[in-house]
Amino acid sequence: MAESKRDYYEVLGVGKDADEAAIKKAYRGLAKKYHPDMNPGDAEAEKKFKEASEAYAVLSDPEKRQKYDQFGHAAFDGGAGGAGGFGGFDFSGADFSDIFGDIFGDLFGGGRRGGRSNGPMRGANVRKSIRITFEEAVFGCEKELDLVLKDPCETCGGTGAKPGTSPETCPKCGGRGQVVYTSQSFFGTVQNVQTCPNCGGSGKVIKEKCSKCAGNGYIATRKKIKVSIPAGIDNGQSVRIRDKGEPGVNGGPRGDLLVEVNVSSHPSFKRQDIHIFSTIPISFAVAVLGGDIRIPTVDGDVIYNVKPGTKTDTKVRLKGKGVPSLRNPQARGDHYVTLVIQTPEKLSSEAKEALRKFDELTGNTLHEHDEATAKGEKKKKKSFMEKMKEALED
Repeated sequence: MAESKRDYYEVLGVGKDADEAAIKKAYRGLAKKYHPDMNPGDAEAEKKFKEASEAYAVLSDPEKRQKYDQFGHAAFDGGAGGAGGFGGFDFSGADFSDIFGDIFGDLFGGGRRGGRSNGPMRGANVRKSIRITFEEAVFGCEKELDLVLKDPCETCGGTGAKPGTSPETCPKCGGRGQVVYTSQSFFGTVQNVQTCPNCGGSGKVIKEKCSKCAGNGYIATRKKIKVSIPAGIDNGQSVRIRDKGEPGVNGGPRGDLLVEVNVSSHPSFKRQDIHIFSTIPISFAVAVLGGDIRIPTVDGDVIYNVKPGTKTDTKVRLKGKGVPSLRNPQARGDHYVTLVIQTPEKLSSEAKEALRKFDELTGNTLHEHDEATAKGEKKKKKSFMEKMKEALED
């Protein structure tokens, strides 16, 4: 008895109202996953690949899909005598060219027809990193990078060819920069477009190379590049310097230099967006009586008057003492300071005596336990015999 077939929509994992793009996307994913070239010797993967291909062959064809929606699998029973198909199914009318142009390109490093041309292309970007201090990130600075840049060879003018000669059209690709490979699949002939291995996609070959640049067309030289770091930049952000990247291809423009900024941590300050946070210790006397304290900021020390009776963990806001905004350098964040009362660890005998006197005047907390114990003893419950004796005496 023949094995029953699964619903084609179920096979591809799409709904019956799926459009052509959704069906193609679903099949592309399954084909890549179960393709025999990716799963050599795996019979189960080959079976799923064939099943998905059969479903796509039907659902991607409007006429066949209409018949399938009306009659189901019965619409194709015994059709076409199984010519070139799987399990008796006919694939002769199915178009897999664009699907397998993508799949085989991904599997074997190629691309689709109509891919990258051999025209002018922008050069690649160059990435470097630089470290700056916390204060430099706040106010901006100038730094100098020492790096190797590629410049067009002055001898050959960037062509890579010996002076007096010119690059010639690549005989393998005919100057197109791409070659077409033909392969046989389950569905017939599939064409796969790849970058020409002979010219590297440029469409040109150099028979006599420039002795100065060895045919590369550029000379690598070490240079010093000045980098302007804007005020307010944060850790991990980058500065872009135009036209300081890799040279372009076939006359294309240079890429850019991207400088990633790494900001060193500060021993006292922490940053969140455009705001700065820090913690300042204050003495017990200042917390109780009030007084002026000196608070360090990125702009220098600020004198702040602490109010009498200030509690520990009190937050203070120093407006405009934070980080400038990258979008609006005229606007600055704030500096938030947490005041923490500092307990003295070493006291002289005179200071200790003064504290005891202070405690006596403000509640006698040092002897609070002793007083409570004494009161407890006075209110101690009388024993049974003592109570009987008092009753008889009365």
